[in-house]
Formats: sequence, structure tokens, C-alpha cells
Amino acid sequence: MKAIEVINVKKKFLDGSKEIVALKDTTFSVESGEFVAVIGPSGSGKSTFLTIIGGLQTPSEGRVLINNNKFSEVDEQKRAKLRFEEIGFILQASNLIPFLSVENHLRLVNKVKGEKFDQNTADKLLKQLDIDKLRNKYPSDLSGGEKQRVAIARALYHNPSVILADEPTASLDTERAYEVVEILARETKEQNKATIMVTHDERLIGYCDKVYYMKDGQLTLDEEKSKLKPQKEA
Repeated sequence: MKAIEVINVKKKFLDGSKEIVALKDTTFSVESGEFVAVIGPSGSGKSTFLTIIGGLQTPSEGRVLINNNKFSEVDEQKRAKLRFEEIGFILQASNLIPFLSVENHLRLVNKVKGEKFDQNTADKLLKQLDIDKLRNKYPSDLSGGEKQRVAIARALYHNPSVILADEPTASLDTERAYEVVEILARETKEQNKATIMVTHDERLIGYCDKVYYMKDGQLTLDEEKSKLKPQKEA
């Protein structure tokens, strides 16, 4: 099943009187259980592409579907609701709240939704990510890798069908970077998520099912890199 569909999407901006095409005509899809990487130089349009899929920007042309829902065509209120229910975001900075413990980051999701905290789901997720012993710790007590695992737990807690990860390993050392991507790959398969990871680190793309290259707003499938397997440094 196609969890994400991007159909003839373009994104244009005006810079004074000059029109800038940040994303050229793009058609793209990701199925449930598929882990996709998007690589390319800075300023190539990767973040624009990801924020359009996540509903943080709207396309100038074309449309985005999330689980067959017309995501890009609904009003902002409906888009925000769909975004909260269906999409989990993981960013370069873990963006944890300093005064909340690890477990309370998950409880906050329920408060926003006005729902009861699901202790069983939280316990299972914290254990899967090997941070169950950290549940009462605060961000200042955590390493960089631990913070990213908490951010992943927060993104997965409300069981979204789509995970969007924007440079999730950029602030981590090599060992922690592999750890985080291994977790994303595992959760994608085991929980049947559709995951897109934007990254500069091509050492990590071997965990992905497909690799796309973005340059000057043009997205293309890199068939050779899509065949790579993880190659950890000794």
C-alpha cells in the first residue's frame, strides 16, 4: 500500500521579481514498510521536499496524498489534524523539552490529543529502543544518541503511518549514527511504517530500500546506491 504519494508536485518562490523553482516536477511514492533515503548537496531542495510531504508547506502545483487522503488540498485545520495523526517527525536536533522526563515526553502527546496515557504502549516502545531505564531522566542527563532515541520514541508513540527524518544523525558520532538508523530501519519494517530519511551521510544509506538523489530541485532514483548494504567502519 502506498502510504505517501507525491504527484506532479512543484514548489516555487518569489525572490523579488525573480521566480525560484525550489522543487521541480516530482512524482514519488513510498509504501508501508519501506525505508527511503534522500541525499544531495545543501540547498538542493531536500528539506523543501520533506516539509511539503509533512504538510508544513503546500505545493505550488500538484498534490500530496497520505494513505489516500488528499493531504495537500485540505484546509490547514484538517491538514494539522491529519499531520498529527499520521506523521512522526524526527529532526537533526532532538528538540526535547528540558523540564520533561523521558516518559513525560510521551505523556505530553496524550495531553495534546486530550487522550489517556497508554502505559503499555509507552513501556513497550521504551524497551524496544533500550531507554526504559531512562524514563525518569531529563534531557540534560542523556547522551546525544539517547536523546535521539527519545525523539524516535516520541515520534512513534502515537503510531503514525509515516516517519519523516530530517538529518537525524547529523549531531551524532559514527557509532550513535549507525545505532539510530538501525533503529529506524527496524521500526519501519516491524511496525510497517513508511519512512523517509534526508541525510548527508552516505555511509548510512545501506539500511534503506531505495535511495533518491536531489540536485537543483530535481529528484531521481539512484539505482546503484539503492543496492548498497550497510558498511560499518572498523
